[in-house]
Order: sequence, then structure tokens, then C-alpha cells
Amino acid sequence: MEEDKYLTVTALTNYIKRKFDADPYLHRVYLVGEISNFRMRMNSHQYFSLKDENAKISAIMFKSAFSKVKFQPEEGMKVIVSGRISLYPGNGSYQIYVDSMQPDGVGALYQAYEQLKAKLAQEGLFSAPKLAIPKYPKKIAIVTSPSGAVIRDIITTVSRRFPIVQLVLFPAVVQGSEAAPSIAAQIKMINSLEGFDTIIIGRGGGSIEDLWPFNEEVVARAIFESHLPVISSVGHETDTTIADLVADMRAATPTAAAELATPVLSDILEELQKNRVRMVVAFKNILNVRRQEVEHLEKSYIFQEPQRLYEGYLQNVDILMERLVNLQTQQITNLKSQFQDIYSELTTSNPITKVKLAGQEVEHLKTLTINNTNNLFYKYRTDLKNMIGTLDTLSPLKIMSRGYTYVTKNGKVIKTVDEVKVDDPIQLNFNDGEVDAVVKNIRKKEEE
Repeated sequence: MEEDKYLTVTALTNYIKRKFDADPYLHRVYLVGEISNFRMRMNSHQYFSLKDENAKISAIMFKSAFSKVKFQPEEGMKVIVSGRISLYPGNGSYQIYVDSMQPDGVGALYQAYEQLKAKLAQEGLFSAPKLAIPKYPKKIAIVTSPSGAVIRDIITTVSRRFPIVQLVLFPAVVQGSEAAPSIAAQIKMINSLEGFDTIIIGRGGGSIEDLWPFNEEVVARAIFESHLPVISSVGHETDTTIADLVADMRAATPTAAAELATPVLSDILEELQKNRVRMVVAFKNILNVRRQEVEHLEKSYIFQEPQRLYEGYLQNVDILMERLVNLQTQQITNLKSQFQDIYSELTTSNPITKVKLAGQEVEHLKTLTINNTNNLFYKYRTDLKNMIGTLDTLSPLKIMSRGYTYVTKNGKVIKTVDEVKVDDPIQLNFNDGEVDAVVKNIRKKEEE
């Protein structure tokens, strides 16, 4: 049939895909190109493109492969990758499945080192205030390999300089993929314990791959979060790791780290001896000065003639006593003079005359009071009579006695014809009684 010549899109795509997959030259391809259309996807597969001046190819890197990349890919970065070429049936386009990636011209580890260094510097981990290293430590924690030369160098140096300090080794893996978590865990362990003054972390020299655990972010943050001062001694003097930059102090070698962490005991003892001599001399000088002060006081007139101490007080007592007697005498004289004046005044004033005058005044006031009271009673009686007459004139009963009456209905006074109807029972109230009546007719005045 004519239709048998035609393929479906799926059939053609699968055929081409098998050609890609069967080609041995496409199983492992090495490309160099510039990253394009890259957008970082956390914990996921990465999709981007590789291009040069004349062509572009789609690329995918699965999460398992991307987790091994030691640097952060960026838009426009030139990289070298390896992988296989295949076709994606969903859109019919071919792409490279990337297995490995590293910067072109710069090592992947160095690129990762520079990126992490810039990131932590921006966050302030390098410029933050450093903790002071204790001058006279009692207990130092050492994070390193238990079998390396670092711990032996530190023990030798500390034993020579300051043997009274206690060294505690916290074994850690210092090389390989497990090293960074091991070092960070030991730093956190030491901070959770009490009694430690300083932490020394370190390992011997090596390549950047060997020293890489000390360039990991987890180690840098563990050092930064430590509340104990950290001395970093990683590699040789020319090696500088991220741990060195974050630590409170960097030592070129493990021996130098031990020297920075401890003083020299013999120097301390010598200084103590000098201070002891200074204290003895100073104490003797103070004692001599105090002895001279005591001798001077012993020669004072207070101790030689103690009676002179209170001679002035005795004289003051005599003066004050004389002054007190004079004041008392003056007060008595003044009181006698006042008494004489009062007696003379009482003698010249006769109280009998004053009593008679007061009696006359009482009688006059009594007569005046009686007259005023009578006048008030007369006035009030007259006013009361006038008010009774006025009230009697205004009384409704007085008016009704002249022939007036008022009408009520069910005990309510009728004020207008609108309040009654024909055949309503009503009461006529007179001055001397009441009359029951019935309304026969109602005539209302015409309004003008």
C-alpha cells in the first residue's frame, strides 16, 4: 500500500535516537564551550547550553553528577565537559548528558576556593572581630589526625614551653570527602564541653586536594560560630586556606601554633620572681614610711603631755558656765519687772466699777430686746391677716358661693363641649353639693 512508506514521528525519532546511542564515537565526548542559559536549580538536575562562536548544543547534568562539581557554574563561564550525546524524544533535539565539568584554564578546586572566599568575605566572616588567645591556658583542644606529625610537634613544643597545660586530642579525618564533616563536628563538640581555653586545628602540608577539607564551607562556619578562640595551622607557610582566614589566629606551622597558644614557663617563673622581689622591696619601703609616721606621732605633744589636749576644752567650759549664769540672772530680773508692772495695773483698775457698768449695759440690752420682739410679732400678725384675706378672695369656694359651678364626668373636669356627647351622665358641682344630670342637647359656639 502507498501508506506503508510513511513513518510516524515517534518511529523516526526512535530510529535517530538508536543511531546516536549505537555510535561508539558519541558514547564519550569531550567538549569545550561557554555556558549559556544557566539557572541554578537547588537539589535538582541542571539544564543549560554550551556554545562557541558558530554553534550551540543543549546540555543536561543530573543531580548525582552535579553534586561532585567543586565550583559554582556561572553564565558565560568557559568550561570543559565530558559526557555522551543522545537525542531527547520529547522535542526531537539532540543534547549532551554531562558527566563531569571543570573550568577551562583554571582548576576546579581553585575556582571553588575563590568563589567561597568571595562569598564568606561578603558575609563578614573574615572581617569579624577576632577572639583573644588566652595568655595562660589550662586546657587546649587539638583537632587533627591522631597518627600525623602535627600532634607530635604540638606535644613536643608545649612540653618544652608550658608543660603544666593539659592537651586533649579530638581525632578527626583531615583528608578526603569525610574530612570536612569530621573537623566541623569536633569543633562543635569542643564548644559543647567546658574547661577548654583554646582550639588548635591543623594538618601537615600537601596539595590543594589534600588541604581541601579546610576550604569547605562547613568547616569555615564551625570555626566562625566557635565561642572559643581557634588557631589554624594548615599546610606550610605559603598555604592559605579558608580556615586560616576565618580563624582567630593563623600559624605557619603546628609548632608555631603551639608557641602562639602557650607562654614559656621559665619566662613566667622568672617574671614571677622579679615581681616577688619588687613586691618585697615595695612592702619594705611602705613599712619604713609607716614606721617613721609612728615615730613622729610618738613624739607629738599629745602623747608627751596629754593634758594639753583638753586644756582648751576646760577653758571653754568655764566661759560657757559664766555666760549661762549671766543669762539666768538677766531673765530673772526681767520677769520681776514684768510682775511689778502687772501688779500696778491691777491695783489701779477697780473691778467692782466695771461690774456695775456691765450690769447697766445688760439691763439696757434686755429692754431693747423685748421692744424689738414685740414690734416683730405685731408686724407678722398684720401680714398674716392680709394674706388670709387675699387667699379668701381667691378661693374657688368663694367664687362658687356667688352662683358659679363646674361640670365633671367620671370624676374628670369638663373644659369643652367636645369632651361630652348627648345622653352622657354628668355631675354639676355647687358650693353646697352636687347634682347628677344627663346631656340632652349640645350647642357649640360658632368660631368667629
